[in-house]
Amino acid sequence: MEPALPLAGTAVVLRDGAHGLETLMLRRPATGSFADAWVFPGGKVEPADGDPAEAERDVAAHAAVRETLEETGIRVADAVALSLWTPPAQAPVRIRTWFFIARDLGDDVHINPGEIVDAVWCAPEETLRRHAAGELVLFPPTWVTLHGLIGHDRVADVYAATGEPGRFATRIAGEP
Repeated sequence: MEPALPLAGTAVVLRDGAHGLETLMLRRPATGSFADAWVFPGGKVEPADGDPAEAERDVAAHAAVRETLEETGIRVADAVALSLWTPPAQAPVRIRTWFFIARDLGDDVHINPGEIVDAVWCAPEETLRRHAAGELVLFPPTWVTLHGLIGHDRVADVYAATGEPGRFATRIAGEP
């Protein structure tokens, strides 16, 4: 049996913008994990996120909320599980990651320069358009999540449509 993988939590921070639904997108530095990619706030579960005996989803939700505050200076509320991503066995770093939708509480974004180099509120369609045009890099979990938000005009619409979390197992291109 494979040992348990480390856990992480990611917050898909949502707000109602002037022209509809927006997500908070963060660009990582050119070195390190997800180098130069645009991502949602998040990171690994730490001991302060909860008792290991708690449900992993709950502990990962605490991590998503904490990491959002650390990376952006904003508070979020109403974290609801959206998906769970498990990397392939061949991946050099393997961390099971829960994605949560979370409601923006209206704080100003103040990026942590050690972890983030830019931040923008953007409609999911616009982020995907910029990715398709080669203007920004998205990794598969972010790309799939953004596609799932298309067609929702307001934050309330996303919450109303959220059901059982999707479960995804990624693979490395060219590998069986």
